[in-house]
Amino acid sequence: MKRGILFAGALIVGLSSVSAVIAQSDPIAERQQIMKKNNQELRPLTNVLRGSAPFELDKVQAALKGTVSDYKRVAVLWSTESQTGQETRALPKVWTDKAGFDAAMSRFIAMAEAAQGTIKDEVSFKAEFPKIMTACDSCHETYRAARR
Repeated sequence: MKRGILFAGALIVGLSSVSAVIAQSDPIAERQQIMKKNNQELRPLTNVLRGSAPFELDKVQAALKGTVSDYKRVAVLWSTESQTGQETRALPKVWTDKAGFDAAMSRFIAMAEAAQGTIKDEVSFKAEFPKIMTACDSCHETYRAARR
């Protein structure tokens, strides 16, 4: 019985490790996975901004910390080899205007980092968070194709 439980546990750990290795060896899959995760972290903050969820500083700070960490990783996943290979909404402009794209990513990361120090209460959150979302949206408008 114990052997069976240990085997099942090892199998689960092994499968999650395999998933992580596959994502790491596929920059398109990895960046999509990270961006989906980040969307799930930031969506509750947009609800706070709209007034449909309560402001909780610890949750805001955790989401911003995750965003900074996520996008520092995503920023390096745009090699020329990752333009094709599976379905992606990244536009060719990511690579034809690489300097502009890199600058937009850097700006977004810097804004999220700065917001960690600036956001201390609901008032500062409502002043700062829209700036982060505007930076996010402007990058998507320029470098990402619309949903089909």
